[in-house]
Amino acid sequence: MLPTDNSGVLAGGDDETTELVRSADEPGAAGAVQVLPRPLRTPAKILIVGVGSGGEAGWRAAGAAAVRAVKTDEPFTVVLPEGVEPAAVRGLAEGIWLAAYRFREAVEGPRSVEVTLQTANPDGYARSVAEARATAGATWLARDLTNTPSSLKNPEWFAAQVLAEAATRPGITVGVREPEQLRAEGFGGILAVGGGSATPPRLVELSWNPDGATRHVVLVGKGITFDTGGLSIKTRDGMKLMKKDMGGAAAIVAATLAAADLNLPVRITALAPLAENAVSGSAYRPGDVITQWDGTTTETTNSDAEGRLVLADVLAYAVARLAPDVVIDLATLTGANAVALGKRMAALYSHDDALAGDLARAGDAAGERMWRLPLPTDYVEYLDSDIADRHSSPTKGAGSVVAALFLAEFLGGKVGSWAHLDMSAPSWIEKHEAELTKGATGWGVRTLVRYLSA
Repeated sequence: MLPTDNSGVLAGGDDETTELVRSADEPGAAGAVQVLPRPLRTPAKILIVGVGSGGEAGWRAAGAAAVRAVKTDEPFTVVLPEGVEPAAVRGLAEGIWLAAYRFREAVEGPRSVEVTLQTANPDGYARSVAEARATAGATWLARDLTNTPSSLKNPEWFAAQVLAEAATRPGITVGVREPEQLRAEGFGGILAVGGGSATPPRLVELSWNPDGATRHVVLVGKGITFDTGGLSIKTRDGMKLMKKDMGGAAAIVAATLAAADLNLPVRITALAPLAENAVSGSAYRPGDVITQWDGTTTETTNSDAEGRLVLADVLAYAVARLAPDVVIDLATLTGANAVALGKRMAALYSHDDALAGDLARAGDAAGERMWRLPLPTDYVEYLDSDIADRHSSPTKGAGSVVAALFLAEFLGGKVGSWAHLDMSAPSWIEKHEAELTKGATGWGVRTLVRYLSA
């Protein structure tokens, strides 16, 4: 029961609320809201919100529905019944914070209002609320970064945002490779993709390495701050949302910061290759052969298949230099993701059944859906090139699958400890829905925080 006003709380159980619930259609459905006005009384309005079967997802839906049912500047109190599980409270708090999101550049003054949880056992829920706060805060950051227009957002700007966030967290270190370093170290894919832009590319390396960490997870995120398609230029409709093409980089950076906020005992290195895929006389051309970080060559006949080129450099570097136990990459990589799975689900690729299962379970718990797709070995032949070690943009094969197979070429001995999430489709939503706010969703942050917490 969620009372709202500026001055009081109703504990619930009176005749009015009982009758309202009795007469309502599907009052217990997750996220269903019944409003009981109480003019001239305190509280002046009560919201009764359904939680479905009572699991975490139902409570998340309830929190999102509640915060959307009140005015944006109206504080409210949540009265928790006795015996609510800590996971349910985490879901409730996440739903409230996530649905209350407003893009920072569009808001003057505070971005949220005070919400009070009334319970007889506040200490029992402290950890749940802290986890929800860190996760939601990181998701807000990823949404902010992704929603920022590309007139402001370029590789240099993005790197500066990461540096600023890292500076507020003890134990986090960050390095930024600028174009000269990228050239000296041979990051040919990043340099090729970013070569047509007035703002050169960057590579951000963000690290969290707490004492006692027993595993090392490397997170890689595609960071194309705007994608015109390059010389293989996109259509107007295909280009208008391409400020979101760095959603993978935003997610892995934000999840690493959340891990530090929660003091998770896992070593994390987040690698964000940042480039703007622009059209100019210095842009790379269809038909070019590119030398990647590992010294192998890639033929590309479509400059709009740029994300895999920057990821390839970084995946090869991570395996050779960082000794990871697990490598996970997130990328708004292909339109084929939406064709195969629709707008709300990411494609999951991995040779490792245990890793794929862990990520899928983390996504289910977090409210971010994914579906595992195959990595068929007979499709690898589509990557064959007459003039290079491989082809990045073959016309044969399923688009999302072939892109994943291309990335797998750079994992070496760690290909069995790798997962790829093609999350182009669920990275953006056209209207408010449940805990998602119109625009960038920050997809992947919640899944990664759950996975890293396990």
